[in-house]
Amino acid sequence: MTATDAPTTPTPTGPVPAGPDGTSLATRLRSLNVGSVLVEGRALVALVLIIAVFAVLSDNYLDPGNLVTITKQVAFNAIIALGMLMVILNGGIDLSVGSTVGLTGAVAGNLFRGIDMPLTQAIMFPKVWVIVVLSVAVGALVGYLNGLLISRLRLAPFIVTLGMLYVGRGLTEVLLDGQNITNELRGQEGLGNTGFFEVFASRPLGLPISAWVMVALAVLASILLVRSPFGRWLYASGSNERAAELSGVPVTQVKTRIYVIAGVCAGIVGVLQIANISSATADLGQFYELNAIAAVVIGGAALSGGRGTVKGTIIGAFVIGFLANGLVIVGVSPFWQQVITGAVIILAVAVDQIQQIAQRRGAAKRAVAEARTAAAGAA
Repeated sequence: MTATDAPTTPTPTGPVPAGPDGTSLATRLRSLNVGSVLVEGRALVALVLIIAVFAVLSDNYLDPGNLVTITKQVAFNAIIALGMLMVILNGGIDLSVGSTVGLTGAVAGNLFRGIDMPLTQAIMFPKVWVIVVLSVAVGALVGYLNGLLISRLRLAPFIVTLGMLYVGRGLTEVLLDGQNITNELRGQEGLGNTGFFEVFASRPLGLPISAWVMVALAVLASILLVRSPFGRWLYASGSNERAAELSGVPVTQVKTRIYVIAGVCAGIVGVLQIANISSATADLGQFYELNAIAAVVIGGAALSGGRGTVKGTIIGAFVIGFLANGLVIVGVSPFWQQVITGAVIILAVAVDQIQQIAQRRGAAKRAVAEARTAAAGAA
């Protein structure tokens, strides 16, 4: 709505009426606005409080080196969370992204080892960019299979992605055969497949490459959700799939594409992670799916679909990262770290539900008041 077609609201010239408790209407509106801002921006408020508390408890918490470490770890979680946001906006869930990270790392590690050519004794060593593209393509393939089973066969996302979690983890074990891949990742000068660590473990302008990838993907995701028809289709199908379908939204294609996006994000993290730890391991990516879901929920997205933002998801990822790092720095037991992180997630979901209940009650009260006003006018 532009400024020219916005409806004008008469400005009251008389005294503002007081409420039943004696407070003026203006005072109650101001308190309501402050409360709404705090609820809507709860992820940012939580992040500020976490930083303030741990900065007081530890002098090293805001050390530049520690902040870079936090940013690097947050970037991995945030990239996966961006893909998870797309899925949750549609009302789905993807439990396979963690195992997809591990599978992608195993595929990249084996490609660095070389590919045995059939019917010959030759071994082909792909270029680094080919390895990266093929590894991310594996993640896209996993996402495509998830989307195909969910959208075409109408299978439950929870069941499909849970099964794919086991499939991905099993294939990772098969590819690695119980051994970590380390030295092969550096490549060989004579084969022309060196430079992997120089690119993906580098720190342009002092920040890890994963942070720059996170920023780039966040910008692309924002454009996709806000500026493209796909974003409008996604929000519409997540809010009411049947109504969106009747309105001409290609619900099936949208559902397939979001799982492909989630798989691509997991594939990118798999490549970045093996560069980060200098090896491909069987347990790579464990629990990443839970951290991604937590980041999306803490960022204000609704698990029922139709509501969520890129900005909130990124802030949610930073909340988890700063909280986990702070607990480690102050010496909290790893067992209690899990308890505290879980409690924060539950609290975020509870606040979201309370907000929705309050909104429904407010809408009901307004509807009753408008009905009474209309009835009085008619009388």
